[in-house]
Amino acid sequence: MFYSMGISSSALTAQRLRLDVISSNMANVDTTREKLVDGEWQPYRRKMVVMQPNENSFSSALDKAVGAKSANKTPAGVKVSRIVEDQTPFKSVYDPEHPDADENGYIYQSNVDPLREMVDMISATRSYEANVTVLNSTKAMLMKSLDIGK
Repeated sequence: MFYSMGISSSALTAQRLRLDVISSNMANVDTTREKLVDGEWQPYRRKMVVMQPNENSFSSALDKAVGAKSANKTPAGVKVSRIVEDQTPFKSVYDPEHPDADENGYIYQSNVDPLREMVDMISATRSYEANVTVLNSTKAMLMKSLDIGK
């Protein structure tokens, strides 16, 4: 029972970070200057969360499956391995009056697509809600098992 709680809690942590990154992307959708690269300012680049299973190796998973004692005590679940930047090209818009316009009058805007971010946000929210439901169900089963023992 506690093993399943560890899995759900790792997923809750990962989905919360994913929601934080999505909100950062949405907040910077119109940012034309975020960082200096090779002497030039670049717009905000969309960030994405990369997750991976929390299992460290195949042998530890096999040991758990057959009931052998393993030195690896990391619970199964998911963890965030890294946050990467989306390499999609920036959007160019003709606006010669903008202070960030180049010599041809174009400004480069962030590669964040608000529609994609909203879809990702809904997905992360649903995953978060599903894991909360699993935690509540596990807690209810634990409480029922304690009631049986009375």
